[in-house]
Amino acid sequence: MSLLELIESADERALAASAVACLDRCLPLLTGPDGPEPLRPLWASCENGRDWAIRLAAVRTELDGAAARGGADGDGGDGPAARVRAVLAAAPPDFGPAPLREWADACSLVALEIHGRFDAPDGDAPQDTADLLKAARAGEAEGVGPLVAGELERQIRILEILAETTGTAGSGAGVRKALDLSTEGRRVLRAVMSRRARIRG
Repeated sequence: MSLLELIESADERALAASAVACLDRCLPLLTGPDGPEPLRPLWASCENGRDWAIRLAAVRTELDGAAARGGADGDGGDGPAARVRAVLAAAPPDFGPAPLREWADACSLVALEIHGRFDAPDGDAPQDTADLLKAARAGEAEGVGPLVAGELERQIRILEILAETTGTAGSGAGVRKALDLSTEGRRVLRAVMSRRARIRG
């Protein structure tokens, strides 16, 4: 199944976890290469939605501090870090399939767009990025860069894992596997950011 098909067929648990995972992988933009992990409380709510709205508000408050400091990439309000903050701000307090599906779709696209920026040597996504990402999410990933390809694969795998464990005794294990995959992806982006900073330095 394509990424879009997986998002369309996912339940609220999978949608919440996949969305949080997308933002989790982009955290180095907000908190720096060695910064904290403010999304951890949200992971704990993905299983059944318990305290979702409360934890979401707490995460936003914590990240407001990072925003006030300008973001790890220093984008000043309109760059990749700002995009992540904006999509987090749009997270629905209602733990329901309809609002979570729209949010998960937005988080998926933002994560892919950000990885596309880091695929580009100069940090600027090519003009045809939107068309490439649209095709990739529909199942035709030809032409995307290696970071986008890796991010796309992680998004698909996470949704597959969550679908396989829905309604089973191992549903909690499915969320933990999604977290592990996301942590691995965050390390990749962190390494790319560090390498680019060394080159600029």
